[in-house]
Amino acid sequence: MLDTIPSQEELKALIGQSLYDVWNTLCALIDEKYDMDRSWDKGGKAWKYEYKYRWGGKTLCALYARENCVGFMVILGKDERSKFESDRANYSKEVQERYDQAQTYHDGKWIMFEPVDTSLFNDFIGLLRIKRRPNRK
Repeated sequence: MLDTIPSQEELKALIGQSLYDVWNTLCALIDEKYDMDRSWDKGGKAWKYEYKYRWGGKTLCALYARENCVGFMVILGKDERSKFESDRANYSKEVQERYDQAQTYHDGKWIMFEPVDTSLFNDFIGLLRIKRRPNRK
């Protein structure tokens, strides 16, 4: 766990204004569709911060921040990968390529995106829907 949660100013200074806007837009989109526990943590070796969306001990997705960079990760388990693969034509070429390149571990396929704008957000919500139906109207 983090000792202190980064302030809006700290996050903005770290990732820059345009990525801060991307971060906030993505969070608002997830918050609009999902009522989840959210937690900040250290981002490991590659990232400064991790911001996780969880429910009942399971992670829906995580956002990551480091200098001038934002990450968005979704982990698809075996059944979820089958759902994606049967519907992959409905996702952008970039999302399909990122899926194909993603490392598969024992607990699923870890798909990391580094969005620079909102162009893939509909696909991101599609990936989240595979994991869990939205629980907000």
